[in-house]
Amino acid sequence: MDLRDIEYFAVLAEHRHVGRAAEALGLGQPALSMSLRRLEKSAQAKLVKRTPKGVELTAVGAALLSHVQRLRLARDDLAREIADLAHGRAGQLRIGAGSASAEALLPDACGALLTEAPKVVLRVTVNANNDVLLPALRNAELEVVVNHVRQAATQGLTQESLGEDEFVVYASADHRLARLKSVTLADLAQERWAMTEASAFHARQSLHSVFADRGLPPPLISLVSESSMLNRHTVATTALLGFATRRAVQAIAPHFRLAIIPVRDMKWVRPVAVFYRKDGYLSPVARRFIDILRSTARQENSPIFGSKPGSR
Repeated sequence: MDLRDIEYFAVLAEHRHVGRAAEALGLGQPALSMSLRRLEKSAQAKLVKRTPKGVELTAVGAALLSHVQRLRLARDDLAREIADLAHGRAGQLRIGAGSASAEALLPDACGALLTEAPKVVLRVTVNANNDVLLPALRNAELEVVVNHVRQAATQGLTQESLGEDEFVVYASADHRLARLKSVTLADLAQERWAMTEASAFHARQSLHSVFADRGLPPPLISLVSESSMLNRHTVATTALLGFATRRAVQAIAPHFRLAIIPVRDMKWVRPVAVFYRKDGYLSPVARRFIDILRSTARQENSPIFGSKPGSR
């Protein structure tokens, strides 16, 4: 099989249309069709079938595309490794993170890495959904993902525990509940809440479950925003309650005059992990970043991670 024909086939598979694929490749349609025929002759099988809208892959074509995608990943890994060997720790590190992890764990880890390797450029994608982050990691669009562990496919990935995130209820320091030494769930039943869009679904599920277990009506969500900063500012200036990681709240509490509400019988923790490709190339920068994450997570004075120094 000719490597160029294989590459042309991959582009055709992506576009599912001979005309659009030929345009993307800068070829005429006859040249692309001839390339496809050569490849099918080498494979001794049909790779695509014509449809009114374009082309669809046959079972053999889908299998070939899967191999081509792995070859592309290996090629890209080789290019990154050569660049790393030539330039040391200069380059980019593409990180995916959940919203809570981005607020709680990443700032210290990113700061430490940038201090050690000032030429590195960090590109951070924030998305709470592992169903988005992990496929991007598997396809080498990201090199490292830090997020809560949820039910998501992790085939081909290494998952390394970084401890647990503790979520807390918080409010304005002037809120009536902030003056109490102990608050019950019943005290929260009539309150209104603000949540970020990224975490609203999972947080709302958890809150609904906790309230339902006590025979209480579900919490009233009055504000859902993609901006955690907007939520914090709104909570600080209104009677709304918020729900976020302890460390995130403690980090900004002095600036927004926020207080953590001491709620009895309400403890919600979620395991946090760093994910990376099991058999993929891990750059020196990525390896060092993971080391820093481990160290940050093990710090005994970290309020959201329970592991002790030296534990793994």
